[in-house]
Amino acid sequence: MSRIDDLIQELCPDGVEHTGVLDIADYVRGITYSKNDEDSAGEIQVLRANNITLASNTLNFEEVKRVSSHVRVREAQRLRAGDTLICAGSGSRDHIGKVAYIREDIEQTFGGFMAVLRTTDARVESRFLFHLLTGERFKTHLDRSLSTSTINNLNASVMRGFRVPVPPLEVQREIVRVLDKFTQLEAELEAELEAELEARRAQYTHYRQAMLDQVDAPRVSLADLGSWLGGMTPSKQNAAYWDGGDIPWLASMDVSDESTNEIRGRVTARAIQETSLKVVSAPSIPVVMRSNILRRTLPVGFVDVDTTVNQDIRALVVGDGVDARYAYQVLRADSERIREQCVRTDGSMAAVSSKSFFAWKVPLPSLTEQRRIAGALDEFDALVNDISVGLPAELAARRKQYEHYRDRLLTFKELAS
Repeated sequence: MSRIDDLIQELCPDGVEHTGVLDIADYVRGITYSKNDEDSAGEIQVLRANNITLASNTLNFEEVKRVSSHVRVREAQRLRAGDTLICAGSGSRDHIGKVAYIREDIEQTFGGFMAVLRTTDARVESRFLFHLLTGERFKTHLDRSLSTSTINNLNASVMRGFRVPVPPLEVQREIVRVLDKFTQLEAELEAELEAELEARRAQYTHYRQAMLDQVDAPRVSLADLGSWLGGMTPSKQNAAYWDGGDIPWLASMDVSDESTNEIRGRVTARAIQETSLKVVSAPSIPVVMRSNILRRTLPVGFVDVDTTVNQDIRALVVGDGVDARYAYQVLRADSERIREQCVRTDGSMAAVSSKSFFAWKVPLPSLTEQRRIAGALDEFDALVNDISVGLPAELAARRKQYEHYRDRLLTFKELAS
């Protein structure tokens, strides 16, 4: 940082001008269109909030919306090199104010809940403005200026109230160089950590499969492992079934091998009394039987609290002679093969064929051997989970370090008027 300090001491020792962001940049909102304008074969590609990757403030082109060519796109709504794309309206507060930098002219435009900031002052580097919008000062401004309504609107009035420093261009360019380098190093570290984590997971998957493939025991159907219980969704229109509820209600989206016990849904005792919903005794092994996630994976979880489940889940409560952790590990090991052979994807919603699923055979050794195998796999699972927690924590620490460094670089004493 000494190079930047030297430049500040040389070029602006008494402080720098601060001005409203809309005094140095245009703020352009995106195109408006109706549901009827959407067309999967449409010529106009529209970027939305989901096209900004929140963790890295970068642009992605996943699920770009297309609309018909008759929708009007003004010249100012075409994305140009140096633009900062910003989420200006969303039901998710986390998205509001998130930005991505446009490095070159691109063919996509942007939707009405989006906007761009486009520098108009030759004294300001566009990339410097982008970094200012990723900092804590802008976040604080938004927290102070926006309401708590369902959809916040980052309009020109809110933007106009955000003041930015305008140091000399030499200072701006050096700060951009340093922050871009730091961003690159962070991205490289993230890629390395993700690769390490994926390698450990693959190693565990191979170890689990190899261990279970060696089991020499009679094979029984999944139906014979115990009771498979289903569920339902009590009417969301009846507040008495939900408000103040303390009985867990497991939805399909919450089933995974990492977070099944983090059950967000809660129903009331009245929902149990007045509907067909039943409590599934712990421990249980929920399996998602109907969801489009089945096109990619078969979610299998383990729940060690009494719970209820929705209609898209079947939860196994093991019978006598079956260890719950062993059954869980066997189902996880076979999950991909089950998905490939038992899931129907020809309809609008993917679904497991109950007949072939419950007929699926798995080895069932003695209870003592089941517990030995489950214990060994649980120990290995714990090692992988430690890494799953440790590596993201390392990345989060580095990101926090970067954010602190960035905010220091972007803070300037205001020049006395």
